Amino acid sequence: MQVFKSFGDASPHLGGDFLDRAEAGRKLAHALAHLKSERPVILALPRGGVPVGFEVAKALEAPLDVVLVRKIGMPGQPELALGAVVDGAHPRLVLNEELVELLHPGRRYIETEEKRQLAEIERRRALYARGRPAIELAGRTVIVVDDGIATGATMRAVLKALPESKPKRVVLAVPVAAVDSLQALSKLADETVCLMTPEPFYAVGAFYRNFEQTTDQEVIELLARAAENAAKPPDN
Repeated sequence: MQVFKSFGDASPHLGGDFLDRAEAGRKLAHALAHLKSERPVILALPRGGVPVGFEVAKALEAPLDVVLVRKIGMPGQPELALGAVVDGAHPRLVLNEELVELLHPGRRYIETEEKRQLAEIERRRALYARGRPAIELAGRTVIVVDDGIATGATMRAVLKALPESKPKRVVLAVPVAAVDSLQALSKLADETVCLMTPEPFYAVGAFYRNFEQTTDQEVIELLARAAENAAKPPDN
């Protein structure tokens, strides 16, 4: 049964509602505490979702991994997404079938782009994970985390791809989101947890006092720290 939880509204204002992504992650972890006993896996969208996901993983004593997505654009119009390649233990191509049917980009083009984007995903996973394999998700409760949702296009690709990995349950969790996007995405998850659904919604960064870009090095360090935490015996 799909469960939708939103914990409040907010109006955009100078200064934001979260100090930074780490604080947002700690607050989000509190709202997800009921899932700790399920021993979930945390999947974060890089780069901005990783500091949020790290705090959730630490609080829930859960393993943390990234889920990488690469868009496949239309020939000559790369900003027009025909689909996306989503990585993991079982990478998957997710297509916008209506757009593919309308524009006829050609199967060979899609296959070539899929291979190219998958190679880039593998390069970035090697950079971030430093040899650690993607976490197997079969039979697990999976919590997918980002720092916020505006249009939700990337998150949509992830949620559509996840069933291929056969998780037990999928939970979408974000600190802040545009309500229309969140409601649409919640149909692809078993449970949705969001701390704020402000109206009007201008941009994710409007709700953070510090919204500096997360660097690759920060992602590498946080994933390494999360792996160390996961290797420790759980608290009694």
